Amino acid sequence: MGHELHHLEEFPLFMESLRIVLMGKDFELRLVSLVVRARELADEVVLLDLGSKDETVKLAQKVDCRVVNYSGDVLIPPLANELFEDEPVEQTLLVHVNGRLKLRDLPLLVNRARENWDLHMSFNSAGSDFSNPQEIVYESAEVSHLAASIAGLEALKESKITDTPIELNQDLKVRVLHSKPAPKVQQRESLATASKFAQLFYWMLESKHPLLLFGIPGVVLFFVGYKLSGNVLDTFVEWNETTVGVSLAVIGVTLMGLFAMMVGLILYIMGKQVKQIQSQYNHWPKEE
Repeated sequence: MGHELHHLEEFPLFMESLRIVLMGKDFELRLVSLVVRARELADEVVLLDLGSKDETVKLAQKVDCRVVNYSGDVLIPPLANELFEDEPVEQTLLVHVNGRLKLRDLPLLVNRARENWDLHMSFNSAGSDFSNPQEIVYESAEVSHLAASIAGLEALKESKITDTPIELNQDLKVRVLHSKPAPKVQQRESLATASKFAQLFYWMLESKHPLLLFGIPGVVLFFVGYKLSGNVLDTFVEWNETTVGVSLAVIGVTLMGLFAMMVGLILYIMGKQVKQIQSQYNHWPKEE
């Protein structure tokens, strides 16, 4: 609408101060990676805790991340008021840590905060929601992220929860988006993760294991030769050049299978011995 018709000025080369606020609860498994990644992109990282019952707050304290306990409504106006009262900086990026947020999304959100917007906000919505996001009432919307300048926070904190973004001051540069979940694509299971047997088979192929290169062909040849020796040779009633040739071929197949199995076992045992000797050699003290 009218908010997006404003022409943007040139983007600043850098921001004097950027604060990332991680809002959520019970995400202890993701906290450290999010804080570390956020510190690479911002001047300050704050945890806005919504009442965690796990180790989220303790982990944040261990990594020297400031924690702000918040028990109010998780709506844009009261959140903006909390952020404005908590030492407002030039630019603030509020990120709602939920199942949709991926670690790779943080740089993109930081870019939104560094653009010349007074307010850049996104609301979580279903994939089939095609309504105008600027007409969403605050009290019925779940915030996904909010990038705001000091002027933007001040305008939001004065708003009511029954207001909509389109009612903000027309002098502000505002952009509102839907944050829709990524489409679910059914992925094929790879050979390496299909099953334990498939993992073993894949490893044998990659490592050129001797039991695979010699053992399996040896078993096949030995089994075929053994079957032929019992079924084919017993049918011969006289010996001639043809029957002798077939007999020698059957015996050769059987012996080749037996030889291949022995070679596979020998190479496997030798490989184990070589690895053991190498491990011992690596622990020997080296002469100066």
